[in-house]
Amino acid sequence: MSAPASSRPVRVRFAPSPTGLLHVGGGRTALFNWLLAHGQAKRMGQEGAFLLRIEDTDQSRLVAGAEQGIFDILHWFGIDWDEGADKGGPHAPYRQSERLPMYRDAAERLIADGKAYRCFCTPERLAQVREQQQARKEPPGYDRHCRDLPAGTVAANLAAGMPHVIRFRMPREGETVVTDLLRGDMVFQNVNMEDLVLLKSDGFPTYHLANVVDDHDMEISHILRGEEWIPTAPVHLRLYAAFGWDAPALAHMPLILAPGGGKLSKRHGSTAMEEFRSQGYLPEALMNYLALLGWSLDGEREIFSREDLLDLFTLERVNPSPGTFDYAKLKWFNQYYINHIISLDDLTMRVLPFLANAGMIDAAAIGNPDHPDVARVRPAVALLKDRLETLADAPEHLGCFLVDQLPPYDTATLIPKKGTAEDTLAALQAVARVLPEVDLDDEAAAEARFRALADELGVKAGNLFMPIRVAVTGRTQSPGLFETLRVIGTARCGERVQQAILALGENGMAAG
Repeated sequence: MSAPASSRPVRVRFAPSPTGLLHVGGGRTALFNWLLAHGQAKRMGQEGAFLLRIEDTDQSRLVAGAEQGIFDILHWFGIDWDEGADKGGPHAPYRQSERLPMYRDAAERLIADGKAYRCFCTPERLAQVREQQQARKEPPGYDRHCRDLPAGTVAANLAAGMPHVIRFRMPREGETVVTDLLRGDMVFQNVNMEDLVLLKSDGFPTYHLANVVDDHDMEISHILRGEEWIPTAPVHLRLYAAFGWDAPALAHMPLILAPGGGKLSKRHGSTAMEEFRSQGYLPEALMNYLALLGWSLDGEREIFSREDLLDLFTLERVNPSPGTFDYAKLKWFNQYYINHIISLDDLTMRVLPFLANAGMIDAAAIGNPDHPDVARVRPAVALLKDRLETLADAPEHLGCFLVDQLPPYDTATLIPKKGTAEDTLAALQAVARVLPEVDLDDEAAAEARFRALADELGVKAGNLFMPIRVAVTGRTQSPGLFETLRVIGTARCGERVQQAILALGENGMAAG
């Protein structure tokens, strides 16, 4: 079965649970769904819709603010949706906790048709069954104890108010074939499948019931979801059949592995979309990188904008083999976008929150291109953007251009190798005298004047330039010295040279 199918509109959904931060695997699943509906389907002349459904039926794991966090991070990532929990649509509500009567009715319908049954097993009994199975080295699973309870027993238990769940009556013979758009036909023996719980004792559905009911009601045509759902896919297909519904086309996305193999977890580094945002990764770079964790155009091209992906993505080119999350490669993408893709003005605005958080600029500058701090930041960004791997690097690299006073530094760093404190002090005093006369905006003229000063002092140019660099930046390394002086400005350079003179006079002689 190819995708998209031409017989009906392409309707896909991303259905996260608001139980915490959004994992990068979820971000990629959302991306591929969105690209299928808003890119591939529309290029083929089909209607395409991307739905955002909130699966909040596991009430014990809900995290306050997580739902809004999902909306915010997807917007940041560059994904929009046509219908969803925050905007409604023709199949509202899109929040599962608001659809409970629908699931209960569906479960009761299955019981009436003999396709599901009530299970009164207590947690203690289920735990005992698992222990016995482990002792016999059998696969753990429900033993179907309540599958064939007499109707009288069921009625008596209900009359007594016994808590119970509703389980699906999975066929015990034959096989179920799951056709996956990426993997072909996968055959499952029904005898090995569990009678999964559909409705819990608190009246809330499990994923297995809710996603089937919702996907049918919302007319989902294609389900793109994680590989972890493959083992229960045959149960889902049997559920569709039990209701008499056509199942959507299925495609299980490839796993994202940690460096060296295994499940990607926090011990390997960041795993949540929000973490990458806070660390200063650009959404464009993250989107580009995640798209290539499973999809490729020709195996060679690497740089794809959001618009490129909409124009070029096809589900057929998604490789079901696992991909490895390479943090160094993601950082390369990010640095490439910083240096070659986004404009200087755009980059300047994006570093502002990180600089404000570090106390280097007024927070009112964020989002306000007319704020005076933006004019101070922009030339520093232009000078140092090639050193930024992430936006979060900005305070470290740009700080010396923005703060009024440098933090204390080791005065010994002012003294060049084979130099003395006395010679360095004299050199900086000469710089302080000459500096007001130098036009730092004319870098060539400024360099010529300071080289002439070195000749006048009888020192090598490098032995003059190094103390100047350390004095004005607090560092032994910086971009070109005269570019640096230009951006810092004459007044601030003069103040820092004077501070270095005082520091060297007080502490530097012993270092010499």
